[in-house]
Parts: sequence; C-alpha cells; structure tokens
Amino acid sequence: MRMILAATLAIAPLAIAPLLAKDSDSVKRLNEAAVVFSEVMATPDKGIPEDLLANARCIVIVPSLKTAAFVVGAKYGKGFVSCRHDGGWSAPGAVRVEGGSVGFQIGGSMTDVIMLVMNEGGENKLLSDKFTLGGEASAAAGPVGRTATAQTDLQMHAEILSWSRSQGLFAGVALEGATLRQDLDDNAEIYGNKLSNREILTTAVATPRSAARLIAELNQHPAHAHASPATGGSQ
Repeated sequence: MRMILAATLAIAPLAIAPLLAKDSDSVKRLNEAAVVFSEVMATPDKGIPEDLLANARCIVIVPSLKTAAFVVGAKYGKGFVSCRHDGGWSAPGAVRVEGGSVGFQIGGSMTDVIMLVMNEGGENKLLSDKFTLGGEASAAAGPVGRTATAQTDLQMHAEILSWSRSQGLFAGVALEGATLRQDLDDNAEIYGNKLSNREILTTAVATPRSAARLIAELNQHPAHAHASPATGGSQ
C-alpha cells in the first residue's frame, strides 16, 4: 500500500505540470500578442494603416504562427480575437489557425500574423465555430503604411485583411486556405469555463487581468464614429 501511495505521489507532479505549463503558455501568449500589436503600430510608415484599423470590426493576432520546412500545409498557431464592443474592444477570445498558405515564408520559421475583420459578413463568420479564409470568408493581403488610400479593389471588398511579420519584415499576405477556429480549451483556462467566442465577443464578459495589457494596447486605437460594434449576428 505504501509503495502504491509513494508511486502515486511521485506521478502526481508529472501529471499536473503540463496543466500548469499550458495555463502559463496562455498568459504568455496574451502578452506576446500585445507586444506584436504594439511593435507593428509603433512604426506607422510600415504598419497597418490607422484608418483601416479605425474601421475594423474585429482583430485577430496570432504571435509565432509556426511553419514547418518543406511540409505543405504544416502551419499551426494560437492567438486571440477581439471585436469592437460598447465603444472599446471586447475581452479576447482564443483561436487556432491551421493549414493554408502564409505568402512569403522561410522553412521552419515562426511568423506573427494580424488580421482585420472589415465588415459584418466577416464578423459573422468569425463568430462561428470555424471557417476557412479565402473560402467561406473572402480574404486579401492588407496594405502597409499610414493610410489605405492605395487599396486595390480586392482589398476594398475583402471581408478580412491580413498581414504577417517574419524576421523583422512586415507585409500584407493572403492566408488562403487557412482554417480559423475558436479554442474552447484556452478560453476555459483564461475565463474559468468553456465560454464560446460568440459569448466573449458579443456580451459584457469582463476582460481578465491576464488580457489587460492587450486590450489596453487595442484601446489606444478607437473606432471611427460610424464603425459598428459586435452584435452577435445570426447563429
């Protein structure tokens, strides 16, 4: 009996450690998302145009999207989405991005990705369990610079615009074929239970302390007067 108890006590820390590490990773990822956004917007001539951000309904930030060398579709990353709500940005919902093309890339690299959801159609897709960029949601590479005056017709009508930063180079990229889905497990770690992204983004869910830095960074970029907040859309 003592041997069984001793074995159980020895194994318990090993079983708990991954759970603690996973929780720590979620908090770390929230801070990384805040840093990525802050650094990109700190260089306006080479960042996301402020007028586009001011008109965006939602934003997705995926720090360190992983791309495996020489393996087609071997891309995976975790990040967060926030939508305009009651004059500011909502608490963040967790997302996963899988597969698809990330434009320019270097084998075995990690790339920071930012997406802006520009209209109600894109927002409704974002609030679903999962959707495919370039398939269910029209997507285009976003323009870079202080303003979006040089937008192409494709960019002007896309539901989602996207950019990536790899080895210091920031540019618009089209995430064709990538699947974006909500991450209920990470939401459970952050909020204490498995809230859906629809619940988080469209209701008065309080921003957790771990996400305070990210939301503070986003709130430095207010919406234009006519930009619409998240309303939940249809199921």
